[in-house]
Parts: sequence; structure tokens; C-alpha cells
Amino acid sequence: MQRALLAAVFTGLAAPAVGTYLVQRRLSLMGDGIGHVAVTGVALGLITHTSPTWTAVVVATLGAVAIEVVRAKGHTNGDVALALMFYGGLAGGVLITGLGGQSTSLLQTYLFGSITTISPGDVWVTVALAAVVLAVCLGLSPQLFAVAHDPEYAQVAGLRVQAYNLAVAVLAAVSVTVAMRTVGLLLVSALMVVPVATAQQVSRSFRATLVAAMALGIGASVGGLLLAAYASFSANVAPGPTIVLLSLGGFVAAWPLGAWLRSRQRLRAPFAPGEPAAHEVAGHGEGHDHVHGEDCGHLAVEHGDHVDYVHEGHRHAPHGEHYDEH
Repeated sequence: MQRALLAAVFTGLAAPAVGTYLVQRRLSLMGDGIGHVAVTGVALGLITHTSPTWTAVVVATLGAVAIEVVRAKGHTNGDVALALMFYGGLAGGVLITGLGGQSTSLLQTYLFGSITTISPGDVWVTVALAAVVLAVCLGLSPQLFAVAHDPEYAQVAGLRVQAYNLAVAVLAAVSVTVAMRTVGLLLVSALMVVPVATAQQVSRSFRATLVAAMALGIGASVGGLLLAAYASFSANVAPGPTIVLLSLGGFVAAWPLGAWLRSRQRLRAPFAPGEPAAHEVAGHGEGHDHVHGEDCGHLAVEHGDHVDYVHEGHRHAPHGEHYDEH
């Protein structure tokens, strides 16, 4: 359990860190594509009696680079490139396992995760790879964000956009192999994407989203592991699906709060610069008996050189003996 907790903490940190950049680039399913490719790497490790983790790292990295090259240079869009990797990676892994005389049941610990049986060597490999991922994601966050948010501007600013895109693809491949013993190759994308989507509900900046996603990733990984361990006394509960479902539960809980915060933000937002503020007169005695003030209970919003009061879905601005209703 100590080894499992250590692996869960580092996995929960690394996967959402990379996932933040993938979500920003609208490549949320890239983790799934790489995970399917990594199945072939695991199969190669099993039939050659070498470490499946390292063979998965190599094959997943090659697959991630191929996805990025096809997406950026080829005539095939990103969705089709991911679909090709989906089918080819999983089919290749099952085929190689069969050709090597191995049972496909050996793949299940990597497809769906088996963190409670992780060996000390696998723990240190997980920690080392996760540390590399975190160092790059945090150390190069300004450049990676610029490339993910606005590649045209980044290129004009002198950044090597293609090189940074390849770096993100390689980081995603490493993160997939880091998380394959925790949540499994078929579920790894959830740990990369769902904490990010949850963080976006309550955060308003990229840096805040990155930090919150990493915190949520740790919470889901450790919490799911402990829940699975507790439930295993009465049922056979796998940690991987428990971690994913706990992450999804966090998103469901955060969505109403995010919707409320966004509505509050819209109420406080000023009018767009240069946009004419359409309004009509709402007099004190003609359908508007209420007098706005500091103690009226309505939300006050600063608007240029005056204050608007939000009332019945409109913003009322004091103007002499009446209010302008925006």
C-alpha cells in the first residue's frame, strides 16, 4: 500500500499537468490514442521478458510523435490520426502477445491498472518519469502555454512551435506509461483530462487551472486508491476505475459551482469597449418605485465613472431623477 500511495501521488501530479496543455490545444483524446499504442509496447516487453514499462515508453513516444507529425504535416486531421493509433495500437498488442505464446490476460493489469501489485522497481521508474514530466511542464509553462493558446502568435514571437508541440506529445506519452499501472492504459486519458475540466469550472487563469488540476489529480488518485482498498474487504474493487469515477464525481460536483461563478462574472463584466450601451429610462415613479442605494440589497457593479445596480435582470444606472436601464 505504501508503494501504491507513492505511485498514486506522482501519477496524480504528472497526468493532469500534461493534460492541461492537451485540453488547451483541444486534443483531449490524445491520451487515449497513445494509451492504445502503448499496449503494443507492453506486449513487446512481455514476449521479450524485458520491462514492459520501458518498452511502453519507447513505443508510446514513437506513436505520439507520429500522431503529431501526421496532424501537423499530413493531409489527415488530428481525429483521424488518433483513430488510426486507436485501432492499430490495440490490435498490434493483442496480436504480438498471441504470437509470443503469452496469454492476453497478462495485458489486463496494464489495460485497467493494478497499482496494489506494483513492484519497488516500477515505483521508482514511475517516480523518476513523473518527476521529469513535472519539471518540463512547470519549467517551460510560459512557452508551452503560448504555443497551446495561440500558435500563430507564438511563431511570430520566435518560438519553435513544432518543437514544443512535439515536446508536449512526448510528455503525454511518458505520462501514459507513468499512469498505466495506476488507472490502466484504457482509462489513463480520464486522469489527464477530467481533473483539468473540473479545475476549469472554478478557475479563471491558466496557472490556476494547472495548479488546481494537479491538486485534484492527487486527490482523485489517493482517494480512489483508499476507497478501493476499503471496499476490497467486502468486494473485488479495482483502484483504476474507482479513481476515474471519483474524478468524474468531482466534475459533477464542481459544475453547478462553475455555472454560478460564470453567471456572477457576467453580471460584473463591463460592456465591451466601443459598444453602444442600449438603454431606456426607468423612472422612480413609473414602474420603478425602488430607490437603489448602499443598503438596497442589489448587486452594485462599477461601470466607468458611476455604479450600476443589477435589478430584475437589468442594470440600472442612476441618472438624475431616474435610472437608465441597460
